[in-house]
Amino acid sequence: MSLEVRTVAEAEFPEWVRALNVGFLRPPTDSDEAVEWRRGGGDPARTRGAFENGRCVATFRSFEQELTVPGGAAVRADAVSNVSVSPTHRRRGLLGRMMAEDLARAKERGDVLATLISAEYPIYGRYGFGPATSFVEWAVDVPRTGLDPRRHALDGEIEGRIDLADGAEVRKLGPALHGRFRARQPGAVTRDERWWEVSTGSSPRGWISGEPYFAVYRSGAGEVEGLAVYAADDRWDDAKQPTNTATVRDLIAVTPAAERALWRFVCSVDWVTTVRTGLRAPDDLLPDFLPDPRAARTVTEADFLWVRVLDTVRALEARTYEVPGTLVLEVHDAAGLAGGRFRLTASPEGGASCVPTTDGADLALDVRELGALCLGGTSAVRLAALGAVTEERPGAVAVAETLFRTARQPWCPDIF
Repeated sequence: MSLEVRTVAEAEFPEWVRALNVGFLRPPTDSDEAVEWRRGGGDPARTRGAFENGRCVATFRSFEQELTVPGGAAVRADAVSNVSVSPTHRRRGLLGRMMAEDLARAKERGDVLATLISAEYPIYGRYGFGPATSFVEWAVDVPRTGLDPRRHALDGEIEGRIDLADGAEVRKLGPALHGRFRARQPGAVTRDERWWEVSTGSSPRGWISGEPYFAVYRSGAGEVEGLAVYAADDRWDDAKQPTNTATVRDLIAVTPAAERALWRFVCSVDWVTTVRTGLRAPDDLLPDFLPDPRAARTVTEADFLWVRVLDTVRALEARTYEVPGTLVLEVHDAAGLAGGRFRLTASPEGGASCVPTTDGADLALDVRELGALCLGGTSAVRLAALGAVTEERPGAVAVAETLFRTARQPWCPDIF
C-alpha cells in the first residue's frame, strides 16, 4: 500500500473532513451542510492530506494571517491548523511531510513567520516552532471581590456606558475595534469576516456554542472602546439561591478604563456568583481591578501561540526594542529556512537592523528558541539555564534578556 501526500481535490473534501473528525475524536460523519461550510473556510491550494488507496488518513491546512509584533507592526504569517493523523497511521512521518511542504511554500511566498496553537507540547518543536505566548484563566469568586452589588459597575467611577448589543451590531463595530486592539497587542492575530460570522451567529451553522451576550463599552465621547462576550449557565443551590457561572468568551479593550468597566460589569450581573475569564494574558490587569484581587483564582496556565521563524532578518527588524544593544546570533535551522549568523543592532529611536555576518557569534540557539523569544514573552536567561541557548560570549545572555523582553506580555486571544 502506498501513502501519498498532496493537496486535496474538490471531490475528496468530504473524505478529508471525515479524517479530520476522526483525528480530533469527533463523530466521523458530518452533514452535507457542515462539510460545505467547512469547505468555504480554506484555500484548496493550502489544504493537504495523506491518502492510502483513496482513503484520507491525515489532514493539514494553512491560511493567510497577520501577527502583531512588539511595537505594533503586523507581519505576514502562515497559520497552520486542522492538523491530524488517523490513529492507524501514526509514526509514519506524515505530519513531517505535510509540514515540510507547507513551510517551504510559505517561505517562497515571503511569509515572515508560521504560527499554530499546539494541542500537544512535544510535537511542534521538531519543526522549528517555539512557544511564544502563554495564557492564564481565572475563576472569580464574585461575592469575595469586594464589589458592592447594590451599585451599577460604572456609577461614580468613570465616564462611559455599557450597552448590550446583538450579533448584527457587533459584526458592524467589532472589526474596527479589534483592529485598534490588535495594533497595540503583540501576539494578536487577524480576525477575518468568517471569524465574525461564526462568533456572532450569522454563519450557516448558527451558534456553535450557544448564543452569548454582547456588552459594548463606549467612552464619554461615545467612542466604542471595548467589547465583552459572555454566556451564563442556570444553576440554583438547595436553598433556592442562584449560583450561576458567567463564562467570558472574549473581552477586548483599547483603554484600561474600558477594560476595567467591562470586567466590573460582568462581575455585577445579577445571579452570577462565579466568573470564568477565558484565556487571558499572563499579566492581565483583571485581578487588580478588583478590591480583593485574591477573589480571582488561577485555574489554568499554559503555553498558547507557537511561532516558527521563516525569515530571521525580517522577523527581527519588524519589531521594536525597548533598549539599545547589539547581538550576533547563530541560528540553527535543520530545515534550512531561517538559519545563519546575524548581527542584530537595536535602538529604541532608530529601529532595528539585522544583517548576515561572519563575525563571531555571541549567542547560539535553535530556530525554535528564536520563535519563543521573538515576541518578547520568553526569558533568554531561563532558556540559557535550561541549556536551550548557548552563550558564546560572556554577558550575551543578559543582553538578549534586555533586548528581547517587553514591558507587557504578548498575548493571543484566539484559537485557530
